[in-house]
Amino acid sequence: MSDVVKPISLAFCQNFMLAPRFVAGPPFLTDDPEPVDYHHWEAYVFTIGDYSGNAYSIEGPAVEVNYGALPDTQLHMILPITSVSGGGRPAATGLGDMELGIKYRFVHETDSQPQIGVFPFVELPTGDASRGLGNGRTWFQLPLWMQKGFGPWTTYGGGGAVLNSAPGERNHPYGGWLLQRDFGKHLTLGGELFAQGADTTKNEGFAALNFGGFYKVSDHFNLLFSGGHSIAGDEHTLWYFAFYWTW
Repeated sequence: MSDVVKPISLAFCQNFMLAPRFVAGPPFLTDDPEPVDYHHWEAYVFTIGDYSGNAYSIEGPAVEVNYGALPDTQLHMILPITSVSGGGRPAATGLGDMELGIKYRFVHETDSQPQIGVFPFVELPTGDASRGLGNGRTWFQLPLWMQKGFGPWTTYGGGGAVLNSAPGERNHPYGGWLLQRDFGKHLTLGGELFAQGADTTKNEGFAALNFGGFYKVSDHFNLLFSGGHSIAGDEHTLWYFAFYWTW
């Protein structure tokens, strides 16, 4: 991602967690392999939410910062304020878990092949798990993503595994695929199918359809948005909105 943002990442707190910080590929749960350009920055101020049954989890306001530290290599950080309610626990708001990662693209796109990259990251237990604002232990994601463009169309996807040893949590796979289209110079819209396995001992996993995109206000500022709902497994209603800058 350089002069424009590509829709992509976020993790939620215990028992409401959605696999990648699917502020993985804002504004979608599926991510892409394209890192920030070398010596460039990008930043998001965002909110992301998940309503499931009579419980909700919201991250926001939250800040994501990415930096092109080396060619094809991006450093990544997210620091959220998290709010939770329902599911047998009182409402709470406070600092959530911090996310740190490195995106590395090891195959460049050509006419005949997609670009491919990895984006491992770690969630640090900075949120208060006793209040439902964090996982309580450090956990990891290990995804592989690929992307190919065809004129105004772009498609990307992949998947990986979450490694989480916190009480009540489970290691689980996840994956998704997205198709999006540019409508002129300012508007891009797309949709994804995303699925993950059971992330706790109390649920069965889910599959969801999610639709959204971004509006390019200027060369350095965009608005991102998405919304969706599960179509199988556990019930989830999802949304995301962000302001995005690059420089």
